[in-house]
Amino acid sequence: MLSLWLGVALAAAGEAPAWQNGLDWHGEHVGVERDAQGAYTVSWPFGQRVITPQALHADTASPLFDGLYAMAQDDLRQDSVEAIRDGAFDHGQPIPCHCFETGLKWPYVWTRDLSYAIDLGLWRFDPARARNGLRFKLSEVRQPDAPQGLYVMQDTGSGGSWPISTDRVVWFLGAQHLLDDPAFAGDSYRALRDTLAQDRLYAFDATLGLYRGETSFLDWREQTYPAWTANDVVAIAQSFALSTNVLHYQALQLAATLAEKQRDAQAASTYRSQAEALKRAINARFWNAQRGLYMSYLGGDGAPYDSYDLLGLALAITSGVADGARARQALANYPTWPAGSPVIWPERADQPIYHNRAMWPFVSAYALRAARTVNDPARIAHEIRSVMRGAALYGSNLENYELLSQGQHVDDGALSGPVVNSPRQLWSVAAYLAVASEGVFGLEPDERVEPKLPAELVPMLFGARDTISLDLPNRHIVLQRPAQLDGNLLVAARHDEQGDTTTVTLKAIRVADTPLRLDAPLYAPTAPPTPTVQADGDGWRVQGDGKLRLYLDGRRIADIDGSGRLPPQHGVACLSATRVDEHGLESLHSPTTCVGAEQRIGGDWPRTWTAPTSGDYRASFDYANPHGPINTGVTAAVKQLLVQCAGSAPQRLPLVFPHSLGVQRSSWARFSAKAGAACRFSLEDGFNMSYLAHFAHYTGGTGGSDGPLNQAELHELLIAPLADSHDAP
Repeated sequence: MLSLWLGVALAAAGEAPAWQNGLDWHGEHVGVERDAQGAYTVSWPFGQRVITPQALHADTASPLFDGLYAMAQDDLRQDSVEAIRDGAFDHGQPIPCHCFETGLKWPYVWTRDLSYAIDLGLWRFDPARARNGLRFKLSEVRQPDAPQGLYVMQDTGSGGSWPISTDRVVWFLGAQHLLDDPAFAGDSYRALRDTLAQDRLYAFDATLGLYRGETSFLDWREQTYPAWTANDVVAIAQSFALSTNVLHYQALQLAATLAEKQRDAQAASTYRSQAEALKRAINARFWNAQRGLYMSYLGGDGAPYDSYDLLGLALAITSGVADGARARQALANYPTWPAGSPVIWPERADQPIYHNRAMWPFVSAYALRAARTVNDPARIAHEIRSVMRGAALYGSNLENYELLSQGQHVDDGALSGPVVNSPRQLWSVAAYLAVASEGVFGLEPDERVEPKLPAELVPMLFGARDTISLDLPNRHIVLQRPAQLDGNLLVAARHDEQGDTTTVTLKAIRVADTPLRLDAPLYAPTAPPTPTVQADGDGWRVQGDGKLRLYLDGRRIADIDGSGRLPPQHGVACLSATRVDEHGLESLHSPTTCVGAEQRIGGDWPRTWTAPTSGDYRASFDYANPHGPINTGVTAAVKQLLVQCAGSAPQRLPLVFPHSLGVQRSSWARFSAKAGAACRFSLEDGFNMSYLAHFAHYTGGTGGSDGPLNQAELHELLIAPLADSHDAP
C-alpha cells in the first residue's frame, strides 16, 4: 500500500500524484490543464487540442481523467452525423442517416463496429442515433424466390462475406440495450429469429456443435490465420471461432428471453437448450488445458490452433460461457505488456502491425469488463491506464496502437504500422466512455452501480478528496472514499439514491492478487510447409521440414524429426503439421494434405453414385468464383447439395464457394450412405448477402446494383469416405 499512501501524502503537500495533471511515457510528456470556464487543453510533444466545455462532467482529482472524458464526448459529437458515405455504396454519394459514423477516415456505418460501440455504452449517450444506425444494418430480401425475412447484414468479411464471416449476430449485442422502444423491439425479435434460423441452416455444424466462420473483428486473415489462407479462404469458411460462437450463444440467450416475453414457451425452450448445448461445446472444444486459455479458433476438422485473442476471451468471460475458476485462470494467463494487452497472442513475426502486434482500445474495454467480472484489480487498473494513455498521447481516441510502444505508427520496414488508423474511431470513443462509466464509476449495463475500483488508482482519482463524481445522461454518480484503505479493491458498502443521483460509499476489500503475465514470448514460430506423404507398404511415409508435430483429421498423432510413418488409413485422411519452438509455442498449421480414395463425379445434373460401403462420406466440389476479390464483396456462392440415397432420408448439405483465384476446392459437408445404395445428387440455391435489398445500393462490386448473384463455376463433385467421426461434446 506504499504507493497509495505516498499519493495521499503528495496531494496533501501540494504535489500532484502521477496521472493527475499529465503522464510520461517513453520520454514524452502529456499535460492537461482546465481553465475557469471548464475547457481542457491537452498538450503533447507533437500537438495540442482544446476541448470546449461539455454537457457531462467528470469531477475527480485528475484533470487528465476528466479532460479525456470531455475529449471522448467531443469525439462522439464529431462522429454524430446526418449523412454517411462509402465509396462502395451509391458511388460514394451521401446517404441520409441520423446516426454515428465509424471514424474520421471511415464515414460509414458497419455492423460490427457500431454494435460493439453501442454495447460499450453509446446507447446511453444518444439512443436515437444508436437505433437508427442499427436499423440501417437490417434488410429485407429483394430476391423474390429466396426465403423472405428480416436479416442482419454481414457487411464485410473474407471471400464475399457471409457465411465465411458470420459475426453479424454482434448486432444483437448492441440492440439488447434499446428494446424499450416497442417498434425497434419488434424488429429486433423478428431479425433475431430470421438471422438465427439462417445461421443454423448454413453455418452450424451438428457434429462439433459449433457455428462456422471467421473470428469477429480479426478479419484481415493473413494477420491471424495461416499465410496460405491469403488467397484461399475456404479453410476459414470451414473453421470455428471462439468469438463468433460466443456471440451466437449470447444471441440465443437473448432470443430465449424475448420469446418468453412473447409467451412463446416452445421457442424459448428451444433457444435456451441450443444456447446451453453451444456453451458446452465451446468449453469442450476451445479450452486448451495446457495453456489455461481458450483458443481463438479451430480448423474445420476440429484441429486445435495455438492462437488466442483477447476479444473472444473477454466475451467468453462476460457472457458466462467461461465461469468460475476457468474464467479467472484464462484472464490471468492471457499475456500483457507494459503498454497494454495485445488483441492476439502470440504475434506473427512476418506480418505488419495492425491486428498483429497491436492494442485496440475497444478490445481493452472488453478486457476491463472481463477483469471486473472476475474481480482482478491489477488487470482493471492496467486496462484503464492503457486506454487513458493512448487517448492522451495523441489527443484523440485512435483505433489502434503498436503493442510495445503504444505508438500510432512505428517504422519497421515492410512490417510498419498500424497499417490503417483513424482518429475518433467510434468504438475507441466508446472504450473511453466505458472506462469512465464502468471501469471507474461502476455503472453496469443493467443500470446497477457496482464499483470495483483498484486501490492503486485512488491517488490519481481522489488525491486528498473525499468524493469524486461523474455525469452521465440522466444519471449522476458520486463515489465516497472509504475511511480505511486496507484492501486492494474498492467496492460498494452502501448505495444512497436521491433523484437521478446515486451516491456510493466505498469500502476496501482484499481479493486474490493476480499478477499480470508480463513474461510471455512475443512471437509464434513460423508455420512449416506442407509435409509430403507417400505410400509405404501398407501405410504412408511422412516427410517434413525438421522437427514437426503432426495432426491427422484434427487430432495430434505424433512428433517427428524429418520423417515418420502413418499406419494404414480407412477412408480419406488429412494431415497437417506445426512447428514447436523452445518456449513450447506451436506455430499455425501447414496446409493440409490428404491421402486415401476419392471419387470424382462429373456430368449433367442430377449426378449419380453408388456407395461402396456403409458409413459417412464427405462431399465437396472443384469450383471457381471470380465474382469478387478475396478480401471483400457480397457474392460468396452458397448452395445446398441434396443427397438422396436409397434406404436413407434425404440429406441437404450446405456448401460454400468463396471468391477464388482460379479453380480450388469448396467447403465440404458430411453425409451418410449404406453399402450398395444408389445416390442421386442435385443442387439447390442457398442464400448470400446479395439477396438483401440493402445491397441494391452496393456499387463496389458484383451482386449489388447489378442485381443478386449467387453463382460459381462448378466442376467435378468429389466424394470420399471419412475415416471416423468426431465425438460430440
